[in-house]
Amino acid sequence: MRDATLLPVPMDEIRPTQITLGFREIAQKREQWRKHMGKNRKAFLSRHIVPTVLGPKKRHYLIDGHHLTRAIADEGVDEMMVNVVADLSALSRESFWVFLDNRSWCHPYDQQGARRGFKSIPKALKDLSDDPYRSLASALRRAGGFAKDPTVFAEFLWADFLRKRIDKGAVEADFADAIVQALDLARSRDADYLPGWCGPDPIDS
Repeated sequence: MRDATLLPVPMDEIRPTQITLGFREIAQKREQWRKHMGKNRKAFLSRHIVPTVLGPKKRHYLIDGHHLTRAIADEGVDEMMVNVVADLSALSRESFWVFLDNRSWCHPYDQQGARRGFKSIPKALKDLSDDPYRSLASALRRAGGFAKDPTVFAEFLWADFLRKRIDKGAVEADFADAIVQALDLARSRDADYLPGWCGPDPIDS
């Protein structure tokens, strides 16, 4: 382990530690980025430093902020300021991923919510897959369906909950209606085990 170190890293040298993203979420962050013109963009980046760990061959592995980093990369920014929180470069590749998994620093689950082997995690941010339920979970939180919570991968947990209850075709055909359905589900006691749950619908109290 090492003391935190801040430094700029080229986007193409930053590796993900998960398989999926919510592409709608990325689109929203790209729009947010476009609102920061000129010097404001530099200030924006200085306020949004993402954490990485050094893995085999001293490569930077992103352990949070995948959506923001991918969005900014898609906007043509060629480097990101990172906070190196651990140097695990001495570990073998297998031990490295086991360590990350043990610390909840990786999320090897695919767009169906199924756990995959570590080799399924892409080597580049551009190769991450879309999970529409991850976008739905983010939209649900912004709509007040659940509270922001420090639980690691909280929104992925909500995504998996919604995945089992709302048809994927419905999410893709009418996202706004899917949010309404998600709000109803989020207020039910079926969701009471999830991080940030805000309680049952008053009618059910």
